[in-house]
Amino acid sequence: MVSPKSIPQHKKLYEILRRHITEGIYKEGDLLPSENELCQLYGMTRPTVRQSLSTLANDGYIRKHQGKGSIVHSLPKDIGILSVAGTTSAVGNRNLKTRIIVRPVLIPWQEDFMFPLTDIERESGCIYMERLRLLDDVPIFYDISYIANINLPRITSRQFENRSLFQILRASYHIEVMGGEQRIKAIPATGKISSYLKLNEGQPVLHLERKLETNNPALFLYSSIFCNTAKYSIFGRF
Repeated sequence: MVSPKSIPQHKKLYEILRRHITEGIYKEGDLLPSENELCQLYGMTRPTVRQSLSTLANDGYIRKHQGKGSIVHSLPKDIGILSVAGTTSAVGNRNLKTRIIVRPVLIPWQEDFMFPLTDIERESGCIYMERLRLLDDVPIFYDISYIANINLPRITSRQFENRSLFQILRASYHIEVMGGEQRIKAIPATGKISSYLKLNEGQPVLHLERKLETNNPALFLYSSIFCNTAKYSIFGRF
């Protein structure tokens, strides 16, 4: 079995501070602890702390002011589907709901899968799931997930309704998303997609095909996501 790699320190601190902001511990206009304080509190070097703060600034959570420090910014109104933090984290405390269309099930991989697969992935089988993500009761993402069945015991029996896939992987399996690649293009909505996203058939939707790397070198997360961008644009970075 391939053991997971350790998560970089700057990503650990980013996740801690991002969570404290989205959960309201730090509110808009609040000052984060200084770089020196963060170094002392978490036992990290100044370059590590600065990298975490730079990523928070790039993702819209803080603004860095010379002479003042890092000030919490209002949360982005767009949707962070491009962020490795995941949609739930990027949306924060807004009314995001997850409706399960197809519960997690173990199936063989498609022969013509959208990304090349390793022999280990092919042999292990695919954990397949379909979800609809709604924000303020507006359907925004129809999300099809594909995960190799590599040391993820009982994942098909877990409850995913109104829960984050990334958070379940992090809390239950110590799997952390590290980065990835994606292909993006606009396509006309088919009958099935238009029905889920409440769009007219043929109306343009944004289609993302994603391959995310994790701290387990053998495990990748794949998804095919159809985005309704009529009300919300998307943002984020890898």
